[in-house]
Amino acid sequence: MKTQLRPYFSTASFVRMPMREGLRHIAEAGYEGVEVMVTQDPGTQEPRQLAAACKEFGVRIPVVHAPFLLITRRVWGTDPLGKIYRAVQLAEELEAPLVVVHPPYRWQVRFRRWIESSLAEFSARTGVTVAVENMFPITFGAERGLTFHAGQQLDELDANPYLVLDTSHAAVAGIDILEVYERYRDKIVHVHLSNNAGKGWDSHLPVYDEGGVLPLDEFLQLLANDGYQGTMSLELNLQPYLQDPEAMHEVLVRNREFCEAHLPVVEEASS
Repeated sequence: MKTQLRPYFSTASFVRMPMREGLRHIAEAGYEGVEVMVTQDPGTQEPRQLAAACKEFGVRIPVVHAPFLLITRRVWGTDPLGKIYRAVQLAEELEAPLVVVHPPYRWQVRFRRWIESSLAEFSARTGVTVAVENMFPITFGAERGLTFHAGQQLDELDANPYLVLDTSHAAVAGIDILEVYERYRDKIVHVHLSNNAGKGWDSHLPVYDEGGVLPLDEFLQLLANDGYQGTMSLELNLQPYLQDPEAMHEVLVRNREFCEAHLPVVEEASS
């Protein structure tokens, strides 16, 4: 049970903060790698600003998350392929090997066909892997969950050549994270790690939260035992801590330490 896997931290958790402030919090909590969420903040879109901030704070950016949130729907235009091309250009500038995207909405037929027929070739040609994140049904009041994203059932995920497994999204969708990893171990290249309250909404709780329902200790041990070669970012709801920097720092550190405790470091052979 030895692994080189170490948690990165996603700036999606600081989506309403300036880029530099989020990177500073992440670095001060002892993380070496950052997943940058592209937002309206110009600092998240400009490689020179990102590179300068990374050098200042002593972190690196191995993962770029393209602007697919509702609050970033107009960043880099509204065409999903245009967003992907811009995100890959940014990743190339930062020497980041991975771009995370959201799946197509059901009415985005052209985008869905591109994923199925062209994404793998595009990734191979650019040298930047573009991976599709699993989503979940959305419930309005007493109505049944409506699935706006195409291809989010287990058998439909087969069409994606590269996958990002978001553990909180899986919980909302009623998907067992251990089973989905076993099924798609050859396609999963990145993990968004967080716990979930099990109440039907995307809570992104701290991984150690006792109110969470996900077996994250067992999941991390599975990754370690399986020799998982992908990457992983913590993606949390930090809203309760944004006005208390000390409490937020403690949460960031405790999440990192939880992961590291279940991902023992490979001991280097003595010379």
